[in-house]
Amino acid sequence: MAVLLAGATGCNPQPPKATPAPSAPAPKPHAAVSPLVLRISGQGTANRPVHLIQEVHNRVDYDLLASSYESKGPQGGARAVFQQARVTFRDKQGGRIAATAPQAVVDQSANTVTLLNGVHARTSSGMTLECTQLVYDRATGMLHGTGNVVVTDPKGFRATGSSFDSDISLTHMRMR
Repeated sequence: MAVLLAGATGCNPQPPKATPAPSAPAPKPHAAVSPLVLRISGQGTANRPVHLIQEVHNRVDYDLLASSYESKGPQGGARAVFQQARVTFRDKQGGRIAATAPQAVVDQSANTVTLLNGVHARTSSGMTLECTQLVYDRATGMLHGTGNVVVTDPKGFRATGSSFDSDISLTHMRMR
């Protein structure tokens, strides 16, 4: 009879018993994730300087040449410092100003380009500008200069002050 029971159970196997689903592990406390900070540096040569072009809607906003640079920060929020910089800023109307300075800082978070430690610039119309620091605000397209500001037009008119705000062509300027 034992043989008969074994054969009967072999032909009619029992349905498998449902196994309980494994319980999800308890969530582990996570430490705050810090953003990835990128550090990038580069060195140009006399014949091949570091070159950065910033375009907006297929229009060059500014064109920067430098002897070297170092950038640090998260993607999209980096701050790059350029040495022996020459920057040409362009406005939508075709005006431009070319400026040189010992140092330039491109700050993606602030959306600015700052030239430091003695700025010398010339507009496409022949006006010249000297100041200690020049900040280009990319959002507004305006320049803000501080420190021993001297502006000279092509006819020799000279204006001095401690700071100014202006468009790129230096035609709409407020000097203080």
